[in-house]
Amino acid sequence: MNVFGKLAAAINMNIANMKRRNAGFKKLTALGAVGFALLAGISCAMASKPDKPNVLLILVDDLRPALGTYGDATALTPHIDRFASKGMRFDRAYANQAVCAPSRFNLLLGSRSSSSGIYGFGQNFRDYYPDAVTLPQYFKQHGYRTESMGKVFHIGHNTYADQDSWSVPHHKELVIEYVDPESKKEGFTREEALFSNQLAQGLPRGLAWESPDVADDAYADGRVAQRAVERLRDLKSQPDQPFFLAVGFARPHLPFSVPQKYWDLYDEDRLPLPGRTVRPEGAPPYAVKYGTEIDQYAPIPEKVTEEPFTDSLTRKLIHGYYAGVSYVDAQIGKVLDELAALGLDDNTIVVLWGDHGYLLGEMGMWTKHVNYELANHIPLIISAPGVGQPGTHTAQLTETVDIYPTLVELAGLPVPQVPQPFDGLSMAPVLKDPEARIRDHAYHCFPRGGRLGRAIRTDRYRLVEWQKIGNATETPQYELYDYQDGPMEVRNIANERPEVRKTLQVILARHPVPMPARPQSPRH
Repeated sequence: MNVFGKLAAAINMNIANMKRRNAGFKKLTALGAVGFALLAGISCAMASKPDKPNVLLILVDDLRPALGTYGDATALTPHIDRFASKGMRFDRAYANQAVCAPSRFNLLLGSRSSSSGIYGFGQNFRDYYPDAVTLPQYFKQHGYRTESMGKVFHIGHNTYADQDSWSVPHHKELVIEYVDPESKKEGFTREEALFSNQLAQGLPRGLAWESPDVADDAYADGRVAQRAVERLRDLKSQPDQPFFLAVGFARPHLPFSVPQKYWDLYDEDRLPLPGRTVRPEGAPPYAVKYGTEIDQYAPIPEKVTEEPFTDSLTRKLIHGYYAGVSYVDAQIGKVLDELAALGLDDNTIVVLWGDHGYLLGEMGMWTKHVNYELANHIPLIISAPGVGQPGTHTAQLTETVDIYPTLVELAGLPVPQVPQPFDGLSMAPVLKDPEARIRDHAYHCFPRGGRLGRAIRTDRYRLVEWQKIGNATETPQYELYDYQDGPMEVRNIANERPEVRKTLQVILARHPVPMPARPQSPRH
């Protein structure tokens, strides 16, 4: 019998005794009933309150740390900046691979690409790890209601969602979307087809940007924000079960299609142009890229070369990117405001994560798909009520794979014992103490030119080792960069600083031999 039952029994016994001893037992009976009701109410209230915190995971596509809180003087991001003042900003967080689908597998599996062998699109992890336990699935196994909406797992390019992760079916939204009739004249575009898992051959390119005068919910991210608000309200009304809610936003991913009012926040003529538009001196030819993704949109040249874009085109693309950043900031603000209005923020861990960095013409390159700083440096902000001090930041080197074990520890769940490779380390101690150190480097990789570039980033340097997977006899080629003077790679100093290179080679050699790329999955 629990303590409330014992108390209730004692009250009833007292009532019975008083009934026998005292003619005024009716009054005491009434008092006893009131006391029992009060105890029962307390018991129910305590039983209905979750003993575990909720989790709100916010995923943003193609968002480099172009945020006011990260010191970007151009970005207008008041909502994310305000959120950072309530949590911890990780200043040196890095993607494990700078491309959408693998990066999301890194997050949701806790596995680096070189551990899982999943480096590209068209690979669905359950074909290789059928019993894998994803981050939301782990929470579901421990009593959470798990839901998702928008871009969480990458869906498209013959890659699919994972229904085992969620308590209810995933709510899919568009990534590629045009609402201006002028943009839709040529019909379905190749990128719309690819993101819908349809054939794109023979279809036209879509436009790289549009800016119609429409409401926020004319585009997918506005609808995702509204759905998240509605789901939070419903989940608030079901307090007997904690929730894990994943909310994925598509902008600032291409095309830069957002309402005109977000373009109006910026003066295009005053936007800064990239300071360096040539490849790093001494970089291997396969380490850089100039087309890929950006060339799928008009009016970008269909054959992108090393020649930088014109200043006018560069400014327009940069303008579109920052308009997208401000648009998604506003949508995130709506979700966070509702979380606070519902009184859920006191018991909800919130994570804001960008899936990888982004190049805006720096070194002549655009988007991602390389091992360089701007393509891999990501925003990561975590707010865990009652853990650490709000408004802090840390220089701890952190990887995407670390989010899985960090959330598990913050929620008080058992240490994961999962069948897939698991590379993450919990950063919960860092949330309590920004000076705590768990890692002395971050690890990432990217395959290019038939080789895999494995990289480690320390506080000051990045070493990239290029070698064909499975060819141990091939002499590796190295890139070494010093970031003491800024975030762009200027010159490969691997041969100039052999003592630094050899020290970092020893660290890299501690990592497991990389897995070969998994075969493409059959169409589902």
